[in-house]
Amino acid sequence: MARLVMKFGGTSVADIDRIRNVTRHVKREVDAGHDVAVVVSAMSGTTDQLVAWCEAALQTRRIFDAREYDAVLATGEQVTAGLLAITLQDMDVNARSWLGWQLPILTSNVHTSARILEINGAEIVKRFAERREVAVIAGFQGLHKETGRITTLGRGGSDTSAVAVAAAIRADRCDIYTDVDGVYTADPRVVPRAKRLAKIAFEEMLELASLGAKVMQVRSVELGMVHNVRIFVRSSFDRPEDVDPHGIPPGTLICDEEEIVEQQTVTGIAFSRDEAQISVREVEDKPGVAAAIFIPLAEANINVDMIVQNVSPDGKTTDLTFTVPAADYQRSLDVITKAKKTIGFKRLDGATDVAKISVIGIGMRSHAGVAAQAFQALAERAINIRAITTSEIKFSLLIDAAFTELAVRTLHSLYGLDQATA
Repeated sequence: MARLVMKFGGTSVADIDRIRNVTRHVKREVDAGHDVAVVVSAMSGTTDQLVAWCEAALQTRRIFDAREYDAVLATGEQVTAGLLAITLQDMDVNARSWLGWQLPILTSNVHTSARILEINGAEIVKRFAERREVAVIAGFQGLHKETGRITTLGRGGSDTSAVAVAAAIRADRCDIYTDVDGVYTADPRVVPRAKRLAKIAFEEMLELASLGAKVMQVRSVELGMVHNVRIFVRSSFDRPEDVDPHGIPPGTLICDEEEIVEQQTVTGIAFSRDEAQISVREVEDKPGVAAAIFIPLAEANINVDMIVQNVSPDGKTTDLTFTVPAADYQRSLDVITKAKKTIGFKRLDGATDVAKISVIGIGMRSHAGVAAQAFQALAERAINIRAITTSEIKFSLLIDAAFTELAVRTLHSLYGLDQATA
């Protein structure tokens, strides 16, 4: 018998028929003797509707009261939790719904993007033992203890809720049910020969999630790594009756590096078109110049990613090139232009037709020349590299957006991922 957390996203609970399908998945695990807690998202499209209603309610004010905004958005998951508990009871499974404040899931006071501080899972564990009761928990939400206000966790918050609950109740595994059947070596829509990974290390998944892969939310992977919660990504659209609750179903296990016996040099390729490049030209090369550029951007809450500095041959001036999210491109230009007198640059250039390609793998730690192979392969395809950044287990390249798919497929083949086994 195991203790499981099962998380179902919006597409998995999009309507009553899909909620009934989720119910059969849960009943399968209960009938197998497992203790089960379920974390649910709002039904697909519900959160967007709630946001639209909040926007429509504003007539004279320009911004929301974030506390009331959270109170509205949290209702989406509340509806799903109640409906799933009803359908479970209808199939003779003992279940009850829990809202974030009822456990409680205690969070910081940053409304719309709160962070989980503590979860009391004692009552859930007690009910496992005494009643064999399934806990159906509304994801994405919590409670700020001091103010007594409902908070929400931001985009992908239900994944974070699920992993945090798994840590709190010491679950053997946290199953993330979604509309895909695992984590792939690349986006299958771009690379038809992409393979599903049987296992991936926390560090690799963290890099993939932060660099463009949308299967998992970054904060949930961080929580899993910190608390060593094994996360299993699997499809909710597999027929519940076809899955052996005692076996290993199709999917990807996100786990500690030590669980992965055979490690490839490269595990996956991620890409992001949500990038913009900015170059600050002919700045005097002296201490404090970089701070003059990047401190105002930080104060404007603009995240800077890749940074490249080129010093002129005479050593008197330098060019600083960096990337920002495409959505912050114009705002970044405005911030730097406003600080021109302090920075002292002669020209400001920018481009939005760029993409970031990232190669990830813990095997890079023990293999030299991995990045050099990529440089050569892309050069042979006449793909120019605008900027490069590296870390211990990944490197990222900035290229022209028009070559994104070609670059991803080229690198996927280069590192033998076309032949990787699921």
